[in-house]
Amino acid sequence: MTLRLGDIAPDFEQDSSIGPIKFHEFLGDGWGVLFSHPADYTPVCTTELGLTAKLKGEFEKRNVKAIALSVDDAESHKGWISDINETQNTTVNFPILADGDRKVSQLYDMIHPNASETVTVRSLFVIDPKKKVRLIITYPASTGRNFDEILRVIDSLQLTDNYSVATPGNWKDGEDVVIVPSLKDEAVLKEKFPKGYKAVRPYLRLTPQPNK
Repeated sequence: MTLRLGDIAPDFEQDSSIGPIKFHEFLGDGWGVLFSHPADYTPVCTTELGLTAKLKGEFEKRNVKAIALSVDDAESHKGWISDINETQNTTVNFPILADGDRKVSQLYDMIHPNASETVTVRSLFVIDPKKKVRLIITYPASTGRNFDEILRVIDSLQLTDNYSVATPGNWKDGEDVVIVPSLKDEAVLKEKFPKGYKAVRPYLRLTPQPNK
């Protein structure tokens, strides 16, 4: 199964480091980040899970729940979590799915045979409160993820869902944003963007971030 942006994230029930999880029920009415790891007790994954635990406050501010996945079993996860806590000076505060039967990996197309026939690649999915897939990023096994970028995209998604704007390249929270080209009525523009805007070109109009 190939997932694309805008698809409904498949629901599932699977064991985890904290017991059985029903995915949609776990997410509730918030956002979710589901991300896979090639295996337990691997160096890059250990740093990534440590980073995710340290970012708990940042995820909570955005109403996001993190959930990881590895093809190892729940008991293996528990031992690995002890290592993560000790080596990364943190406390893992989110579940790790135990996907030994590859059920979730197959639902989310996390196994790429040309990379490895048995373990998952570093796939990451951002899922919104309507259970729609809003971001898909896949990294090679040798490269750890950039969690600043993941938070940046979540900020952009949450902002652009609520205002008629898009975010420029390298945008960070608090910086100017772009007014969507479809919005042309001057009265509407004044109402939506009381701080005004700068028209670099008719199709490129910059305005201060609306919710700041």
